[in-house]
Amino acid sequence: MLNATITGWGKCLPPAVLSNADIATFLETTDEWITSRTGIKERRISHVSLGDMAHVAASRALACAGLQGKDLDLIVFGTTTHDDQCPNMASGLQARLGADGCGAMDVNTACTSFLYGLSTAAAMIKSGVVRNALVVGGELISPYMDWDDRNVSVLFGDGCAAVVLQATDKDEGLLLEKLGCYGESREILRIHGIGGAYVHQGRMLGSTEWQFEGQEIFKKAVNGMGLASEDVLTRSGFAASDVDLAVPHQANLRIIEAVAKRAGISMDRVYVSVSRYGNMSAATVPVALCEALEDGRVQPGSLLLMPAFGGGLTFCAHLLRWGQRTTPISCSDIELPPSERSALEMVQRYRASKGRGLT
Repeated sequence: MLNATITGWGKCLPPAVLSNADIATFLETTDEWITSRTGIKERRISHVSLGDMAHVAASRALACAGLQGKDLDLIVFGTTTHDDQCPNMASGLQARLGADGCGAMDVNTACTSFLYGLSTAAAMIKSGVVRNALVVGGELISPYMDWDDRNVSVLFGDGCAAVVLQATDKDEGLLLEKLGCYGESREILRIHGIGGAYVHQGRMLGSTEWQFEGQEIFKKAVNGMGLASEDVLTRSGFAASDVDLAVPHQANLRIIEAVAKRAGISMDRVYVSVSRYGNMSAATVPVALCEALEDGRVQPGSLLLMPAFGGGLTFCAHLLRWGQRTTPISCSDIELPPSERSALEMVQRYRASKGRGLT
C-alpha cells in the first residue's frame, strides 16, 4: 500500500518585524494588552508578493528533499490571499520552479488551507495518480488588513512555507485526517471588501472591513480542533500520550492551550511560535513544522498531531508518522531581496491608502 510522506520542508518569513510597540503608535493599545490576550509579541510584514515568498519556501523544500521542479507531478497551493484571482497561485509557482506540465491547483479554506491541501495531495499519491507533490501554505495578509481595527490588526502576519510529499511503501507519512466545517457559523469570520460581491457594485474594493466575533470563534475553534483531534486518535488506536509533538494552528495562545488541554496533551509536547509571527493563516502550521524540525523537536519516527481551524468555519486534524530523515539533503540559495521599508512604514502606507478604491 502506498503512503505519502514528507521528505522536504522549507519556510520563507519576510524580514520586516512589526512589534506590539509599533502597533501602539497608531492604535490605543499596549504590548501588555496584546500579549495577555493573544500571546503575540510581533509579526512579519512582507515587502514582496505572496508568489515571491512561495518561490523561496518551495525552492528550499525541494532542495531539502533532493528534488528539482521537473520532478514534481503536482503543486497544491493553500491560501486565501491570492496575488491574482485568475490565474491561480499554483500555476505561477509551477513556472518559477521549472515544474513544466505538472498539475497545479489552489485550495482556499482560510487558515486550514495548508492541511486541506496536504490531504488532497496525499490522497492523490495514495491512489497512484501522482508520486511527488509540493504543498504550500502561504498568506500575504497585511494589504488586506483593516489596520485601524484593534480586534484583528494585532493578530495577523505574513509568511509562507512548503513541504514535499512523496510516495513510499514504508509505514510512515500521513496516517489519518479529519476534515470538517461549521458552515452555519461562517458569518462570524468574514472579510468584507474582497471578492466578486464588491466588483462594479459601487462598493469599496481593496478597503476591507473585518467581521470577527472573537468569543464565538474561540468556542468553535476549540470545539472543532478538539473533536477532530479526538477523532483521528480514536480511529488510529493511539492515545494522547502516544503523540510526540502537536503542531497546531497558531492563532492565539489561549486557543492552543485550550485545545491541548482538551486533547490531553501537555504544553511541553506542543510547538508554539505564535509569539514571534502571530496568525499567518495557512502558513502557521507549515512554518511551525519547519521550525520544530530546526529545533530538534521532531525525531525519526515521531508521531505528530496537527489540528487547525479557519474561516468558513473549517476545522481539521492530521495525524502523521515522521520518516527517518530530519535534516535537509541540500539547501537552496534563493533569497528574498532586502526590504527598503520598515514594517511600520509599510503598515502606515496601507492605512493612508484606506478607502481609495471605490469601484
